[in-house]
Amino acid sequence: MAEAQNSPTLGSARAGGPAPVGSTTAGSIAVAAESTVATRMSAPPSFDVADFPVPHGREEEWRFTPLERLRGLHDGTAVATGNGVKVEVQAPEGVTVEAVGRDDARLGKAGAPVDRVAAQAYSVFEKASVVSVPKETVLTEPIRIAVHGEGGTAFGHQVIELGAFAEAVVVIDHTGDAVLAANVDYLLGDGAKLTVVSVQDWDDKAVHVAQHNALVGRDASFKSVVVTFGGDLVRLHPRVRYAGPGGEAELFGLYFTDQGQHQEHRLLVDHNVPHCKSHVVYKGALQGDDAHAVWIGDVLIEAKAEGTDTYEMNRNLVLTDGARVDSVPNLEIETGEIVGAGHASTTGRFDDEQLFYLMARGIPEYEARRLVVRGFFAELVQQIGLPDIEERLIARIEEELEAAVA
Repeated sequence: MAEAQNSPTLGSARAGGPAPVGSTTAGSIAVAAESTVATRMSAPPSFDVADFPVPHGREEEWRFTPLERLRGLHDGTAVATGNGVKVEVQAPEGVTVEAVGRDDARLGKAGAPVDRVAAQAYSVFEKASVVSVPKETVLTEPIRIAVHGEGGTAFGHQVIELGAFAEAVVVIDHTGDAVLAANVDYLLGDGAKLTVVSVQDWDDKAVHVAQHNALVGRDASFKSVVVTFGGDLVRLHPRVRYAGPGGEAELFGLYFTDQGQHQEHRLLVDHNVPHCKSHVVYKGALQGDDAHAVWIGDVLIEAKAEGTDTYEMNRNLVLTDGARVDSVPNLEIETGEIVGAGHASTTGRFDDEQLFYLMARGIPEYEARRLVVRGFFAELVQQIGLPDIEERLIARIEEELEAAVA
């Protein structure tokens, strides 16, 4: 096992409303004549911070985010301070780990920033970390990237690159305390298969804002599993587009929002070439006063993307009073020549029938609630495929439920 430490990488200088509890939000479906993805789904992409005005909270893409808790990431007052974060990469033999300068052609290839925080992160970092898997290489062990906050504010850029027909699993694990703004790029060559597990298990005061860009090659497969537990504020923006026909993308997400936490996941799948697939499933549980989860799921099927097959779903389980969910799925279709397209969003409390069924068989109410929550998340935990990570996440879910009882 080769190990590299790359601490300079980080730490260097639409329409829709909240989904009330127990409701189903259908979102919106729009059929457009021309492709203007930049203006419909977000601000026009740009690497220049000056192209993004300072948000005031009234903008569509910022209306759910408590700007005062971003610690200056949104208005340019945040600067790299303290120890930032420490990054350690553990990679199997044959994988290349590099610290590259801003002139590396791979940086930004997967997509440009679509908000001011992502543009700020791109303009500030000094060195980016690039992890490359050579073509036709099939890894039997995962690549593990540990990002540990050591206080202060950090900006960073990470690139995961797979050559043609390569296969890899990557785990990006965020822990500790930091204010972090970052861009993460995934570049998949033709026929490549990449699974990424991104875990946000920050300390209670951490702030994490990141844009994830995936460029999926011809006949390539991309699976993303995003798991969010910790942090005061976490706002992630996964985005997928395709470099050739036959590409597939699966985006799974699991979040547990506790008292006072703000966790926001904003997704875009841009079907920009023909005969590609996408499948999105995000599930969240909330408990405690002022627990706030936001999920925005945007799927665009461009006019040239004939043969598209796509579906997205968000489900939320509200465990206590005082929690709030905003869930907005959006589907925009520019061609009728597709295989299928759909979306759904549900927010509700415990199913009384499920609880009654378990309690009628002698299971105490508290234990019955735990079983229901574990069953709610089981589908997504199984998508990870790494026993140590799965066991850790199940343990974290148990910890959250124990805290609710206490």
